[in-house]
Amino acid sequence: MKIKIDDNAGFCFGVVKAIGTAEEELAHAEVLYCLGDIVHNNAEVQRLNQKGLQVIDHSQLKALGGKKVLIRAHGEPPATYQQAEALGIELIDATCPIVLALQQKIRKGYEEMMALQPQGQVVIFGKPGHAEVIGLCGQTDNKAIVVSSPDDLEAIDFARPIRLYSQTTKSKEDYNLLINNLKSKIAQQSGEVASDFFVAHNTICNRVANRAVQLEDFARSVDIVLFVSGKGSSNGHYLYEYCKHVMPNTRLVSDVDEIEMAWFDGMETIGITGATSTPRWLMEAAEERVKRDWKEKNLNN
Repeated sequence: MKIKIDDNAGFCFGVVKAIGTAEEELAHAEVLYCLGDIVHNNAEVQRLNQKGLQVIDHSQLKALGGKKVLIRAHGEPPATYQQAEALGIELIDATCPIVLALQQKIRKGYEEMMALQPQGQVVIFGKPGHAEVIGLCGQTDNKAIVVSSPDDLEAIDFARPIRLYSQTTKSKEDYNLLINNLKSKIAQQSGEVASDFFVAHNTICNRVANRAVQLEDFARSVDIVLFVSGKGSSNGHYLYEYCKHVMPNTRLVSDVDEIEMAWFDGMETIGITGATSTPRWLMEAAEERVKRDWKEKNLNN
C-alpha cells in the first residue's frame, strides 16, 4: 500500500497570514480574541485555542474594551470597525489581501450603482451567512443581492443595471454558468445586453480556481482519496464534490477518528488531500493513522 499527500493541498496565503499573525500576537500575550473561527477547521481552531486564541462572536465585543481582537482572513463589514473604535478595542486586521481588494471593488461598484437613475444593483454570488459574504455585503450598506446558485435569480431586476461579483472561494464553473444565465435573462427583457449595463467581475481567488485542475490530476493518480476538511468550509465542500465527481471513491473526513480501514481493502494507492482551510499537519496525521491501523490490521490477520 502506498500513501501520498497532495502537495498542492492545504492553507491558502490568506489563512497562512491570519494564523501567522495570531501566533505572533500570542507569543507576547496569554490571550488573543478572534472574531469567529480563524479558519473553518475545528482541529486547527482547537490547536490555536490551546495557545490562547479565544473565539468570540459580535455580541461579546461590547465587553472587550481595551482588548485586542483579531479579524480573520474572511474580513468584516465596516460596522465592525466602527463598533470597535467606539468601544476602544484594538483590531488586529488579518483580512486576506484578496478579500480586502474585493471589498474595495464592491464598495466602488455600489457607489456607481447608487449614482445611476434608476439605481443599479450589486449582486454577489456566494453562500448566504458566510463570514466573507457578510463582510462583502457590508460594503453596500447591506443592500447587495446575494445569490447562492446559478439559478437563484428571483431577487434580481433585469431592467436595472447589474454589477456582479463572486465570493472568492466559489466554483468558477458555477460562476460562469451564473453569468450566462444573467445575460440570457437580460436579453429576454431588453434585447441585446449593453456592455455597461451588465458587468461581471472576475473575483474568484486564483488559488481556488486552479485547485480544481490540480485536484483532478491528483485524484486520477490514486485508487481512493481521503479528503480532509472541516465540515463548515465552503471551499472544502466545493473541492470535495469536485474530487468525488472525478474519483467516486472519495471519502470526506474532518478528523482522523472518522477514518475506516475497510475503505482501503484492495486499494494499492491512497491519496490524501484537503481544502485551502485544511492544515498540513492534519493531513499528515491522517497518513499516520492509516499506516498505524493498516499495520495493526495486518498483524491481527
